[in-house]
Amino acid sequence: MTTSGVDTGVDPSRGRVARKRDRRVREILAVAAELFGERGYDAVSLEDVAERLDVTKGSLYYYFSSKEQLGTAAIETLGSEWTDRLAALLGTLSGSASSRLRSLISEHVTVAVRDYPAALQLFLVPQRWPESQRRAITTLRARHDGLFRGLIEEGVTSGEFRVTSVPTALRCMHASMSQSPVWFAGLRGRRLADAVDELTDTLMMLVGESAP
Repeated sequence: MTTSGVDTGVDPSRGRVARKRDRRVREILAVAAELFGERGYDAVSLEDVAERLDVTKGSLYYYFSSKEQLGTAAIETLGSEWTDRLAALLGTLSGSASSRLRSLISEHVTVAVRDYPAALQLFLVPQRWPESQRRAITTLRARHDGLFRGLIEEGVTSGEFRVTSVPTALRCMHASMSQSPVWFAGLRGRRLADAVDELTDTLMMLVGESAP
């Protein structure tokens, strides 16, 4: 391609092809994550993924050579993206530990319900996965958990929060957030926003905040 007579060496069609491939890969990963979350790793085959995508199994091999590779990619890509979004949000927040934790809980639940309703199940039962995927899940969960743990520990130290124990508060918090896609399925708009606010208020009571 030339610009003002100068050859830039850039082929715009290659960019379009790459973007198209990236979109296709993300679609495959999202569908695979849904199936793994719904049925468990052992109960899902590449044929199942292809059937839900309405493509041939052979076309999946163009992107992923095995179910194990697909499963690992789904875990690492979706899990990293989700935690990256929460970490990025946390990096923009200021103020008390309470206000930041409230924002983090609200965003987590909103993303879970809106973007990853079935995929969330990937990270809840790592013992059902092969060893390589279990390690990836454990690493991602530790990073994700660290965002919430850090805020709660900060709030306890500053006297903002009162908890029976940080691990117990975290377990209860994560257990409730993991159910939000089930509880809020079908909610949209203001109804979803109200449900997220109510759950957030309830979970903040785990760290000693009074009900609004």
